[in-house]
Amino acid sequence: MQFIETRGNDGQKPAEVPFSQAILSPSASFGGLYVPKELPKLDEAFIQKHKNSSYKALALDFLENFNIDIDKAVLQSALDRYDAFDDADHPVELSQIENSVFVSELYHGPTRAFKDMALQPFGYILSSLAKQRGENYIIMAATSGDTGPATLETFKNQDNVKVVCLYPEGGTSDVQRLQMVTEDAKNLKVVGIHGNFDDAQSALKGLLASNTFKEELAKKDTHLSAANSVNFGRIIFQIIYHIYSYIQLMQDDTITYGDEIYLVVPSGNFGNALGAYYAKKAGLPVKKILITSNVNNILTDLINKGEYDLTSRSLQKTASPAMDILKSSNVERILHDMFGPKRTKELMDDLAQKDRYSLTPEELARLQEDFGAVYSDDAEGFEVIKTYAQKGYIMDPHTATCVKALQLRDDAKTPAVIYSTAEWTKFSPNVLKAVSGETVSGDKEALEKISKSYNLPINEKIASLFDMEIAQKTIVDKEDIQDEIINFL
Repeated sequence: MQFIETRGNDGQKPAEVPFSQAILSPSASFGGLYVPKELPKLDEAFIQKHKNSSYKALALDFLENFNIDIDKAVLQSALDRYDAFDDADHPVELSQIENSVFVSELYHGPTRAFKDMALQPFGYILSSLAKQRGENYIIMAATSGDTGPATLETFKNQDNVKVVCLYPEGGTSDVQRLQMVTEDAKNLKVVGIHGNFDDAQSALKGLLASNTFKEELAKKDTHLSAANSVNFGRIIFQIIYHIYSYIQLMQDDTITYGDEIYLVVPSGNFGNALGAYYAKKAGLPVKKILITSNVNNILTDLINKGEYDLTSRSLQKTASPAMDILKSSNVERILHDMFGPKRTKELMDDLAQKDRYSLTPEELARLQEDFGAVYSDDAEGFEVIKTYAQKGYIMDPHTATCVKALQLRDDAKTPAVIYSTAEWTKFSPNVLKAVSGETVSGDKEALEKISKSYNLPINEKIASLFDMEIAQKTIVDKEDIQDEIINFL
């Protein structure tokens, strides 16, 4: 399988690269991204073959069908990272919350967020490649709260790899921040920045594309890569759990093969949604992908109006901070797949130069064939959390945005799978406020109150955070990030 570039080729980089190169050096020509030249086929034979498989068996077969240049033994060891999840054979649980409405719980890994599903195996593969090549890598990650902990967890104490994780100071939950700043492995550096996630992500993409920065790294015999979903090594693993959801519904006799379903994805950087799109394009019977957002509803405007306009927007902090994003990197991969590299470069150039771009009516119609979109404000999300808590199901604020999207279904009998991206423990103050109206000063008190009220256990890794020493104390202006990284190396 070869990978090509979303904005076309600049004549300096190879026109096509293998998977290993795309994940080790994820910055493509003109600041673009790498995408697969083609996708494996998800036909009936493949789905039926795995109706009773473990998740790891499904994933290995899918990756082999992708024909990536990674040894099978490495893939198997990477997938063994799921052994650290609550259920090694079935790391994703499916819960029914209404007639024809199911929640795919992607958060049963070590950091209690869906990023573990991709980063646990991806981190092993990237580290293995670095060791095989005898090369040293610095892995960059920008996080709105969940990518950071998952990245640090997968790469800590790995040979040939160092990690720098950027997060917006004050822009994460207490638990998310503690998961990062209590990491003390010598190959990890956590940097809080004065700004928001878009600032962190812009800094990351700027460094990935900076020849000056790469020259500084070369002096230290270090290569540069990334753990954000700009890296296709993340995306390839985010396709698999959408396939698994379909198979789980077949196992429960909710559907038979060929029945279409809706996928409902809370989205910020669009990586989760992109995985759903690739699964649909590869042949999974998906009627439509419904994208939900908070009041930072740039994706809602794109899908409903064909407008991606930053000129009159400023980022708003919400109760669902992982979606407090205005620059969604993976939309670019959708544009490339639908409209090609030339048009994608035009649109991305418009965004860079004018802070906006517009789709033609024909392009918007094409986008709407696969996607629908809504957004919820905090009050609507809190009402959803309260309603389902009274029914005995506790969800986090990101998952809560998904319920509103159910109104977009043409037929309420068509099954819908909601993707729950984080355990309630990651956002307990907002969950507590939703279910009781009570406001507390920090996560620890909220965790204890919810646990007691609903007889829910607190995951040990979450509970222990509050007694751990703060090891990472760096907070800088975004202009000083490069110097901080060089000093770390």
